Amino acid sequence: MSSVLDFAEKRSVLVVDDTPENLSVISGILREHFKVRVAPSGERALQIALSDEPPDLILLDIMMPEMDGYEVLRRLQAAPKTADIPVLFVTAMDQEQDEQLGIDLGAVDYITKPVSPPILLARVRNHLMLKEARDYLKDEKRFLERQLAAIQNVAIHAFASLAETHDDETVNHVRRMQHYVKTLAEQLKGHPRFAAAFTDEAIDLIVKSVPLHDIGKVGIPTEILLKSGSLEPDEFEVMKTHTTIGRDAIVRAQQVLGADAEFLRYAREIVHSHHEKWDGTGYPQGLRGEAIPIAARLVAVADMYDVLISRRPHKPPLSHEESSEIVLSAKGTNFDPDIVDAFASVQNEFSNVAARFVDSESIVKAKMARRRET
Repeated sequence: MSSVLDFAEKRSVLVVDDTPENLSVISGILREHFKVRVAPSGERALQIALSDEPPDLILLDIMMPEMDGYEVLRRLQAAPKTADIPVLFVTAMDQEQDEQLGIDLGAVDYITKPVSPPILLARVRNHLMLKEARDYLKDEKRFLERQLAAIQNVAIHAFASLAETHDDETVNHVRRMQHYVKTLAEQLKGHPRFAAAFTDEAIDLIVKSVPLHDIGKVGIPTEILLKSGSLEPDEFEVMKTHTTIGRDAIVRAQQVLGADAEFLRYAREIVHSHHEKWDGTGYPQGLRGEAIPIAARLVAVADMYDVLISRRPHKPPLSHEESSEIVLSAKGTNFDPDIVDAFASVQNEFSNVAARFVDSESIVKAKMARRRET
């Protein structure tokens, strides 16, 4: 039985040395156990490493003409495709500073010439095993991330479906809101105030959470929620509680799910705070300015625009121009000024989204009929 693990027989090792005798000796030691390729120069080594069949490990000489081993390693580390390939220096240079430089550049080991066959085989085998473990963990992490994303999507969909059974907002309203929020976040991700908050991952979670913004309305009596006319002051006070009802439901879900429910943070913030106003006159807490969560500030702008362009029992839809003017006029009062500036820059995209996901006349009539029946 081979002293090298079976998986290593399928692994490829690239040997890089400008001396033919060294290539012959080292490849001869390894060839029984590994697929061996050789390169007589740094340039050729890079070509092989960047090919469609890169090696699993590289044995690299340092002292080579034109491009030494240090420069080869720098280029390997700089390229995403080759950055994770383990590199072992095999060299006659045995000074401590030489070894330190190689390790600092990213080499995983340092073998001195003349090489000892047992030591060479052991080092190559061990580093291939480590690479195998790293690759497995990387694949496992990707798998778990996909599983977690699926769980997140199911949880958010379940919450959103619950809200839809009680409210009469349309599916298109939710789609419009998601597109509005994504458009605003993408516009703001380069802004100094928002760059750290609006990473690609954060934007994705925020957009996924948007359908939950009014989930608390499941706790509002139907006669108030679907009332055709304007709400009385006491009825409006009841309506305002949908923000805390929704927040409390999500908090309970987070407590049950534990650490795995961090993805619901944006949903909790949006649900609880999307009716807060920049000047502190909103509800439920009267938060002011930066105290309002960023995701909720985005949803507030998107929600007002969509309410304005949509038909409601107590009002006809306004045009895009009229709706945009109202949103712009609320800069610094209702809304974060920088978010309103972003809206000004992308308002044509808002109009396109509204046109693409417009509610059909039959849907509007069904909504009106449901309210009349209440």
